[in-house]
Amino acid sequence: MKNIQTYIAKHKERFLQELFELLKMPSISADLAYHPQLLQTAEAVAKSLLNAGCENIQLLETKGNPVVYADKIINPELPTVLVYGHYDVQPADPLELWDTPPFEPTLKKTKLHPDGAIFARGACDDKGQMFMHIKAIEILIATEQLPCNVKFMIEGEEEVGSPSLAPFIEEHTELFENDVILISDTGMISNQQPSITTGLRGLSYVEVELTGPNRDLHSGFYGGAVANPINILSQMISKLHDENNHITIPGFYDHAYVLSKEERREMNKAPFVQKDYNKALNIEEEWGEKTYSTLERSTVRPSLDVNGIWGGYIGEGAKTVLPSKAYAKISMRLVSGQDPDEMTHLFTDYFTSLAPKSVTVKITPHHGGKAYRTPLEAIGYQAAYKAYSETFANQPIPQPSGGSIPIVSLFNEVFKSHTILMGFGLNSDAIHAPNEHYGLFNFYKGIETIPYFYKHFTEIHTNHEK
Repeated sequence: MKNIQTYIAKHKERFLQELFELLKMPSISADLAYHPQLLQTAEAVAKSLLNAGCENIQLLETKGNPVVYADKIINPELPTVLVYGHYDVQPADPLELWDTPPFEPTLKKTKLHPDGAIFARGACDDKGQMFMHIKAIEILIATEQLPCNVKFMIEGEEEVGSPSLAPFIEEHTELFENDVILISDTGMISNQQPSITTGLRGLSYVEVELTGPNRDLHSGFYGGAVANPINILSQMISKLHDENNHITIPGFYDHAYVLSKEERREMNKAPFVQKDYNKALNIEEEWGEKTYSTLERSTVRPSLDVNGIWGGYIGEGAKTVLPSKAYAKISMRLVSGQDPDEMTHLFTDYFTSLAPKSVTVKITPHHGGKAYRTPLEAIGYQAAYKAYSETFANQPIPQPSGGSIPIVSLFNEVFKSHTILMGFGLNSDAIHAPNEHYGLFNFYKGIETIPYFYKHFTEIHTNHEK
């Protein structure tokens, strides 16, 4: 790999401005009102791939938002890397908590990013990390160093669970055939200590609706005589964990993969200071399932959280109302062995059983996906290990992630190839939250590192085939 850093230094301001233009587009997939902006963003991604030197650029239709396809096939005999990313972003709410407008990218220095960080929705998740791959292949094509074939699949529904992707892949399996899948939609331990994400938790996401009386009631006339759905919902939610913060749904843990003592010992070798963790979040103490460390609780153990709860009057001043309805959104993060459909079914049965006859319960499943684990002996993992080691001058640590990318397990089933999660973000980058940001160091270091993955994967794959 020659002239990688030189090329980045020469074009870094252009790279940044091109990313800024992408970040200005509010490609929010959760809100249908933003469909025109999603299409605009997909077209911008396609144009970026064309300008980078890729070929066969297409906006492929799905039942929802289009998938951007591009490739650079230099020799059918060489291995093929499929790069996956997404151009959609989370809603920016609550807007009042942003220091700068979410779709007006702004550079600011922080303690962890002394060289500056890009503040914008999608800066880290996933436009900034996805765009690294476009710039990396631009460098390899421009310097005539691309060692293998590369395909791109950039979708627009990841933030809502990729509902259109499964049928889309079934229809286009041959087009996306590959030897390994490369994704940058995760993070690493720190800018000094790189890590490779070796696992993802699965997900089951549901919405709960409780209905009491047939209309909102005067709390003075009816309070104490008619069940308040908000009160009942709160009581039901409180019963989802026991005194040890263990999830109480019957059968929930029956097939959950449990790490061995050796696996637990290895993952807890990662640098972690509980006191610093608490200080960064401004909390007095940690919380979670007894007998497990914070690292284990947040990555390799199942969890259940209320993501939103509402009902009744929440405007200014007082309104003494006994509401007719109450709602909650609940997510369950799953581990290997837990099927998302089964977990949704178990939750539905148990949660419904907790309700008194004074209310009715409606549960609507939203989206989910299975957990995934990357074996350390996989060729792709070995290539990523070598790539990080070269550009960071420090060996990466294998680390499971608590997040979910539902399509990863689907990829494994359809393509029979491993997914390598080369993330360059930090846990402190506030993805899905106000003031999301992505360090300039991380952005440029990702662009520098990705070409080395192609190099090492091609070499190891070729030797393995001999």
